[in-house]
Amino acid sequence: MKKFKTFLGLLLTVFVLSACSNQGKRDLREKAYIKETFTMGTYVKITSYDKGHEKVIQKALEIAEEYDKKTTVNQSGSEIDNINAQAGIKPVKVSKDVYDLLKTAYYYSDKQTGFDMTIGALTSLWHIGFDDAKKPSQVEIDSVLPVLSSQFVSFDDNKQTVFLTEKGVKLDLGAIAKGYVADRMVAYLKKNGLTTAIVDLGSSSLYLIGNSPRGEKTPWAVGIKDPNKEVSKQIGIIEAENQSVATSGIYERYLEVDGQVYPHILDPKTGYPFDNDIQSVTIVSKKSVDGDALSTTIFALGTKKGYNYINQMKDVEALFVNKANEVYLTENLADKFALNEASGYKLGNVSDLK
Repeated sequence: MKKFKTFLGLLLTVFVLSACSNQGKRDLREKAYIKETFTMGTYVKITSYDKGHEKVIQKALEIAEEYDKKTTVNQSGSEIDNINAQAGIKPVKVSKDVYDLLKTAYYYSDKQTGFDMTIGALTSLWHIGFDDAKKPSQVEIDSVLPVLSSQFVSFDDNKQTVFLTEKGVKLDLGAIAKGYVADRMVAYLKKNGLTTAIVDLGSSSLYLIGNSPRGEKTPWAVGIKDPNKEVSKQIGIIEAENQSVATSGIYERYLEVDGQVYPHILDPKTGYPFDNDIQSVTIVSKKSVDGDALSTTIFALGTKKGYNYINQMKDVEALFVNKANEVYLTENLADKFALNEASGYKLGNVSDLK
């Protein structure tokens, strides 16, 4: 018996009261202006406390819609679909926006730490989160493993073309596109005067522009979802400002076959979901694209190696929730996180990790 599931509840929640009088030089609304659109397979929402800027906000949402048309692999006719169709045949010229996104995906793929832009042949087999989701046979998995490698992606900067050098190679940017697009949206909003806003791509990925409307020196308060509950229960709250907060978990989308649960984050080395001690990971970073790409990397490494990996990075912090309901924080995040004592989770000691 097969079941597939996509969790549509809140993965991240921002707690905001009405704007207070200590706004300083900011010209803020008393009540937030909220505009959203359904694109990239989710609801993309902008919540702004700045007065005016309605046209700017609409334009920012259109940025996400435009990228979706160009990069989706779930509908034919996108630029990514065209590249996949010409795998092993010829290079394909793409728009500058898509070319830059692909070069960014290649940068993270080349690190060979779990994220791979050529995961498409494998994700198409499982198709977790869609009506036709299934557990592939071992023969099917073995047939695509040889084409899961960024070494088969060739770029020509002068011609702005992308070539998949082997037949069967298939791009899938689902693990990085939302973060990349969020950064483009944020840059546009900031350039056009927004100072206090939230860019929300499906509640699992947030960018917090500026500070909370409660005060110029008051950070936003972001609730981190309890991965064991399908309602908006939090294990604690992270403070953030001018940062991306992105959470991925094995509970988000999964396939259940004969009582076995298969999460959607797939390992390009084995062809199966990553299997380690992590339930969820939250990345706090200056760029949303880091949050997207690094969350996949962390699922490949596990808590201990993932902790050490993030601790070596600049302007990136992480919160790990393992399957023993323990929470681990990288060094600079410890004083910005408050555990919900009633959640049943406890803070773990990094030195105890094995």
